[in-house]
Amino acid sequence: MLTTLVLTIIGADRPGIVQRLAARLADHGGNWLESRMGHLGGQFAGILRAEVPAERAEELLRALRTLETEGLRLIVQAETAVPPAADGLLAALDLVGQDRPGILREISAVLAAHHVNVEELASERVCAPMDGTMLFQARATVLLPPGVTLAALRGALERIATDLMVDVRLRPPGE
Repeated sequence: MLTTLVLTIIGADRPGIVQRLAARLADHGGNWLESRMGHLGGQFAGILRAEVPAERAEELLRALRTLETEGLRLIVQAETAVPPAADGLLAALDLVGQDRPGILREISAVLAAHHVNVEELASERVCAPMDGTMLFQARATVLLPPGVTLAALRGALERIATDLMVDVRLRPPGE
C-alpha cells in the first residue's frame, strides 16, 4: 500500500535543495511523481507530489522535517483519495499588458464567474523591449466546465481586457 504526499517547500534559495529532498525521498523508498519548483524573489519555492510505502511514511516525514533545521519550511498533506478526472475542455490563456495592481483579480473573477478551474498558472513582470516599461504577463491552463464554450469565455475576457489595458488570448492547448 502506498501513501501519496503533497509537499510545499519554501526557503532561501541555494544549491542542493532539490538534491536533499530527492535523497530523503529515495532513502525511504519514495517515488517523486510530479513537481513545480522555482526561484522567486531570492526564495526557493516548490510543490512536490510523491508516493511512499505506507509503512515508511512517518519515517519519511521525520526525515523531511530535518530540512527545517536548514531553514526550509515544509507543509505536508497526505492525499486521501485521487479525485476523478474533471469533465470539461482544457484551454490555454495568455495575457500581457502594462503592469498594474489588480490584473489577476479581474481576470480570475471572470474565470470564477464561469466556474473555470485554473489548472496551472505562471506569471512574471518583464521590461518592455522598446521603452522599458514594466509588463505583466501570465500563462495559464484552465479547465472549462461542460456548458461553457471557448467563445463565451473569450468574449467575457475580452470585455474586461480593454479596461485592464491587456491583450488576452484564449485557445485550445497546443494551438
